[in-house]
Amino acid sequence: MDESKDLGTKNIGSLLWKFSIPAVIGMMVNALYSLVDRIFIGRGVGSMALSGVAVTFPITNIIMGVGLFVGAGSAAVVSIKLGQKKLKEAEKIVGNAFILTIILSLIVTVVGIIFLDPILKLFGASAETMPYAKQFARILLLGVVLQNIGFGLNPIIRSEGDPKTAMKTMLIGAVLNFIMNPIFIFIFKFGVVGSAMATIISQAVCSIWILRYFTKGKSLLKIKKENMKLEKQVVKEIVSIGVSPLIMQVSASFVTFIINTSLIKYGGDLAVGAYSLIMSIATLIMMTMLGVNQGTQPIIGYNYGAKNISRVKKTLLNGAIVNTIISTIGWLLVQLFPVKIISIFNSADTELIDMGSKGLSIFLLMFFMVGSQTLFVNYFQSVGKAKHSMFMSLLRQVVILIPLVLILPKFFGLNGIWIAGPVSDFISSIISYVLIAREIKKLNDIKDIRSAELVG
Repeated sequence: MDESKDLGTKNIGSLLWKFSIPAVIGMMVNALYSLVDRIFIGRGVGSMALSGVAVTFPITNIIMGVGLFVGAGSAAVVSIKLGQKKLKEAEKIVGNAFILTIILSLIVTVVGIIFLDPILKLFGASAETMPYAKQFARILLLGVVLQNIGFGLNPIIRSEGDPKTAMKTMLIGAVLNFIMNPIFIFIFKFGVVGSAMATIISQAVCSIWILRYFTKGKSLLKIKKENMKLEKQVVKEIVSIGVSPLIMQVSASFVTFIINTSLIKYGGDLAVGAYSLIMSIATLIMMTMLGVNQGTQPIIGYNYGAKNISRVKKTLLNGAIVNTIISTIGWLLVQLFPVKIISIFNSADTELIDMGSKGLSIFLLMFFMVGSQTLFVNYFQSVGKAKHSMFMSLLRQVVILIPLVLILPKFFGLNGIWIAGPVSDFISSIISYVLIAREIKKLNDIKDIRSAELVG
């Protein structure tokens, strides 16, 4: 059944609700993977193990980046193709996305395993944290393919017009991860290895579920053997849009490396652990906003492809408002209850709680501005303007943040690292508002197909 047609006809508000709520739940569930890992590791293994796992953040980002690279790129192109009524071309994208995901995931696994020690040292592993980091990362790297089939294909389910199924696939994995983590850590005493195993097994189940959906399930688009041969033009379309989230994830790894290096210098291993908790909280809030982004993506992409520009602009406005509300609520919570939030991870280490709660309040001081900015980045990705999306992604995480992290600690010590966060959020948000205002002016110059039909 072709539910994608609703994207061009139904009320924008109801569509946004239909697509965003399942996507928000799915993305929050995705964030809970790392959050659950850190809660059980912090309480069941200790603060130093928490710091060791924090060192693997960049590796996790790269793994997820590969999945999002294919998933976001293929989903955006599928939405546009469906809007253009090109079903066969959309199905060819699904087959190419599947094979591309497997190839890139195997490359990450091989390179990661071979160079694991120098990579972890580069990202800030010390003599004390290296054993934990190595145990955790090795398991994650061995399961990259199992993880990324889910990351790569799940966004396409949403682009087809079936957000509930996309949500269910992520819920299955999250529930399994939540069940297996305490069993492996507290009962079987597997330590950080148990947490990594729980993550891989749960994500593997998600991937199997998704493969069944695209082969024997009710999907509009199927994975077919004849579409599994990589075609240059198809791959180019996927890559041109997917490169933005990939660069965003890789740049996040680079930023983590820079920040970890500064944290060790000005605060030691404990500061690395505190930062990992801050980022876990920020990621949970961010994933909620990314869920709204994913909800808007098929609506914007379909209508942009169909040249229903008024619907594109309305979706953009509504999504920006919702994301601003979410980021403001998240900002209020971390400002009002920083100690209670950090204590969830480890209630015994008072030094970690003090350092983490202070860092949380300062680092997310301007977080209420980030919601609309993330939606604007997603808009450019949804309409195939990869360069704009990439620039805005790099602006906040690399262009502004890294120089601040390198300069401010020289004057303010550890606090300088925390201050870099809100300064970067403020500057990048202002620039994003200017860019999206220019884009809206360009949209106003495009003749809406519906208006043209009415005139005719």
